[in-house]
Amino acid sequence: MARKQSDALRIVILVVWIAGFVVGTTTHVVDLVVGGAEAYAGFPLGVRVFWMSLTLLDPITVVLLALRRRAGIVLALVVILADIAVNWTVFASNGIPLFGVVNQTLFAIVLVSTAPVLWRWFGQK
Repeated sequence: MARKQSDALRIVILVVWIAGFVVGTTTHVVDLVVGGAEAYAGFPLGVRVFWMSLTLLDPITVVLLALRRRAGIVLALVVILADIAVNWTVFASNGIPLFGVVNQTLFAIVLVSTAPVLWRWFGQK
């Protein structure tokens, strides 16, 4: 019975990770579809390039996680930590709403705290 519970917990954790990066992908795709290359025009070039790169990095993360590759865990952590660093910096200059950076930070806490569970699980393949 404990095995089934731990398997269910790992699946829930994985679904949360994937869902978060699907939301990120959707957000950036919508931004680019609506705003085109000028979607983030009011921001510095480096920030714009980073946010546009998430249109590729987020779905790559989703695929790697769905395939249970440890590279997906590493990429997910790098992406979310870089994203919150960039977004908190932009927020500090009154560039984006608090709601988004707080949600991303909470998501990052979930990822960092559950990464060891996925790491062990992905290693069992």
